Amino acid sequence: MACIGVFDSGVGGLTVLAALRRALPRVPLHYVADSAHAPYGERSPAFIKDRSLAIAQRLIEQGAEVLVMACNTATAHAADALRAAHPNLPIVGIEPGIKPAVALSAGGRIGVLATTATVNSPRFQALVQRHAQGRVITAVAAAGVVAHIERGDLSSDALRNLVAQHVAPLREAQVDTVLLGCTHYPLIRPLWADALGAGVRLVEVEDAVALQTARLWSPRPHEGQRLLLQSTGDLGALGRLTRQALGWESFALSKA
Repeated sequence: MACIGVFDSGVGGLTVLAALRRALPRVPLHYVADSAHAPYGERSPAFIKDRSLAIAQRLIEQGAEVLVMACNTATAHAADALRAAHPNLPIVGIEPGIKPAVALSAGGRIGVLATTATVNSPRFQALVQRHAQGRVITAVAAAGVVAHIERGDLSSDALRNLVAQHVAPLREAQVDTVLLGCTHYPLIRPLWADALGAGVRLVEVEDAVALQTARLWSPRPHEGQRLLLQSTGDLGALGRLTRQALGWESFALSKA
């Protein structure tokens, strides 16, 4: 069945999947969480590219006619390779929204929370150079956070302490706007908000990704609402987090 294929290093892409369901409520969605190899943020660029190519190929073989890279790190290191390998396939990536964060910042002090691989990527550095417009950008590689979320931990004291540790440089820089530059991070949005304090705006770009995907999708007759979730890792963890974070109950679950 023709569908939109979506993948992430793990469960973080569920935030993009939710935005896609809001924008395209009748379109079949097929999601792959590469949780057996998460987090991508601590992997080499070559590894990230190889995994992205393999998962994309699997999604295409199973009917994906639009591909969504629901992972900032995969987009940073594999988007060009995917587009070269599949020149006729519409591909939507997700990147840290430096431009919208700059537009929303009242004081010109912007924080970015992302994975180590994203922060260190040439693609991210180019985004900052292109859109910073003289604003002060403080980027923090929030190592370890994705691993907690992958385990289904959205609120433990250990995670709260880790969040506080990563937010400390942003508080010191007196940022007024913080970009959540990893699709996992909105799953613990309340923790970031508490640690940053009142008056700091949090920015996400998942809805913009969904709108771009909707522009590329050609409606088919007799579209169904099929939602297939697959994981290379723990299926139970993916199912539990889908129910816990999104409140969804109706979906198919299988091993990738």
